[in-house]
Amino acid sequence: MPFPLSLAFMAFAFCVNGVNAANAADAPIAELGPITVTSSRVAQPVFDVPASVDVIDASAFNQDKLGVNLSEGLPAVAGVLARDRQNYAQDEQLSIRGFGARSTFGVRGVRLYVDDIPATQPDGQGQVSHFNLASADRVEVLRGPFSALYGNSSGGVIQIFTADGHAPPELSASAAGGSFGTWRSNIGANGIAQLGSQPLAYNADYTHFYTDGFRDHSRAMRDSFNGKAGLDFKQYGHLSLLMNYFSNPEAQDPLGLTRAQFEADPKQSTSVASQFNTRKSVEQLQNGAVYEVALNDEQTVRVLGYYGRRAIRQYLSIPVATQKASDLNSGGVVGLGSNYGGGDARWTYRSLLLGGAFDVVAGLSYDDLVQHRRGYENFVTSDMGATVTGVQGAERRNETNTVYDLDEYLQASWQPGPHWSLMLGARHSQVKLESEDHFVTATNPNDSGRTSYFATTPVGGVLYKLTPELHLYAAYGEGFETPTLNELAYQPNGSSGLNFSLQPARTNNAEFGAKWRLHEHTHAGVALFQGITRHELVVATNSNGRSTYQNVNRTRRQGVEGSLDTDFAPNWNLKLAYTYVDATIRTGYLTCVTNGCTTLNTPVPVGSRIPGVAESDLYAAVRWGGELGWHADINARYISDVPANDTNTQTAPSYALLGVNGGYAFELEHWRIRTFVQLDNLTNENYIGSVIVNDGNGRFYEPGPSRSVLAGASFDWKY
Repeated sequence: MPFPLSLAFMAFAFCVNGVNAANAADAPIAELGPITVTSSRVAQPVFDVPASVDVIDASAFNQDKLGVNLSEGLPAVAGVLARDRQNYAQDEQLSIRGFGARSTFGVRGVRLYVDDIPATQPDGQGQVSHFNLASADRVEVLRGPFSALYGNSSGGVIQIFTADGHAPPELSASAAGGSFGTWRSNIGANGIAQLGSQPLAYNADYTHFYTDGFRDHSRAMRDSFNGKAGLDFKQYGHLSLLMNYFSNPEAQDPLGLTRAQFEADPKQSTSVASQFNTRKSVEQLQNGAVYEVALNDEQTVRVLGYYGRRAIRQYLSIPVATQKASDLNSGGVVGLGSNYGGGDARWTYRSLLLGGAFDVVAGLSYDDLVQHRRGYENFVTSDMGATVTGVQGAERRNETNTVYDLDEYLQASWQPGPHWSLMLGARHSQVKLESEDHFVTATNPNDSGRTSYFATTPVGGVLYKLTPELHLYAAYGEGFETPTLNELAYQPNGSSGLNFSLQPARTNNAEFGAKWRLHEHTHAGVALFQGITRHELVVATNSNGRSTYQNVNRTRRQGVEGSLDTDFAPNWNLKLAYTYVDATIRTGYLTCVTNGCTTLNTPVPVGSRIPGVAESDLYAAVRWGGELGWHADINARYISDVPANDTNTQTAPSYALLGVNGGYAFELEHWRIRTFVQLDNLTNENYIGSVIVNDGNGRFYEPGPSRSVLAGASFDWKY
């Protein structure tokens, strides 16, 4: 959506609400405690769910923050490693208990949702760039076995929920700016108006972001809009209309650095980044609708549908000589045009069974992706015979890839007694992929093909209420993860066509945990977990920017996570989160470690650490202050060393960061104004913020930013 259209949307909401402000002001406001819908799809208190679930209030993402990256609000969630790569040509790196750590771009192994609309495509590839944090109400994070109930690629689940419209109506504006030429501005409208005889709840937010980047060649600009409108038809149900627009017209890619380059100058980009002007552009428009109606006091039906379009163009640093050497090379410019959509139909039954609360959820979901992939040379030859790089040249690839999934799921929860809660579920999934090759020549054969994957993933859990303040739980489930289109794209032996020999990874997940709650002021939790994966997908070869994959018989992720959130004194809060993950290879295999290698010749022995996974992740924050007046906090984070390749010969060292934040908030008759100043990396440590796993050129490391400052203000007007 262009910016003027988003303004028009909010202007309409403002005008409609202005006419009906008196009626809207009389609408009741319900106050609810923390709830979650991620584990059983039936709203329940987090404390009573036999799973590791966190609900993070939106203020952790959009208050006293830059408010652009999902990673800003996730450090206090145990089990989650979220890294801002300082590279907006690639998505953030997200992993949960070690799942998803190998992803070199986008998000793998973790299911993503926006208002129940999948941000993970049916092949398992996802992105969070279009998450509009300014419009959020909360973010829910589910770890462990019950994530399998969401189907393919569910090592964990992260969902963002847009806030509903509320009374009194409110207009908001905010801005923040600071180091590295960074600037973010936001405007929004939220309220309840009358549309004829029906109340219309609306929430619309537009965010603009720009940065010159901490590193050379890392400039980026983003525009994001998210709108939600809800119509309540009383006994005839409730309808929510959703719209999301994201534009990233150009984000420069500084690429990774070698260890020597990082130590010489962490702010630099590689020479080929400038030579080929590596960059990426993205535009996405997505619409959805959710209709829910109660059939009677016990049964509810909910139907969701969505459709979207996404266009990507990315310029890579593939050497010219490499492209010229083989007619099978697909070039150094990638063009992706994607149409996607789907739906979910769900029936919920809530009643009593032998005197205990009982509910059943049965559903059917369908997701479809049609992706037109084209490849071009990243150079042209001028009239004078010179080679000009970083531009789109001759076509080298043209294919249509289609993926869809069709899943059925069934879940049941029962409280057989005052101290027990049981939860059982299963999901049957089928994922079908088909590729139709349109680029066929005498030296480039027809590479069309298709494959299918099927899985049934059961899960079960039990919770025991040892005391009103202490709950114990255990859960077990099976999950699976199919290869993505990108992982299927190339053959390890260098021949053309998709690598349909890959199998889906299958994981047995178990966890034991305890949840402790002391009134509403202290919450704590601890969980022991283990995931054993068969047919893990790992890199086979990495040659000239092209990664190919293979299956490994057995890997294991196990560890412990713990968290504490306590208001230990009036206006004082302490947050602690710690995660230990032992992620290792349990069956040895062969791989390639040098650029150009196509014959597997280097052993990866049993006990090698899975790359991209930090063994220890510790976060601590102390905050002082209330909603109004002065407030301040200090936070610290430690991340242990991270292996960057399968053989563990390259490692990003451990680091510790310290930050402070402070500000002042006050209210006038109709206004609330909030200001803040944030200082990060106070000790100005040179550190590697993220790694590019198994980079074929040895450029594994993406440096984190040096000492930086950010200041901002927000204005909320209630009328």
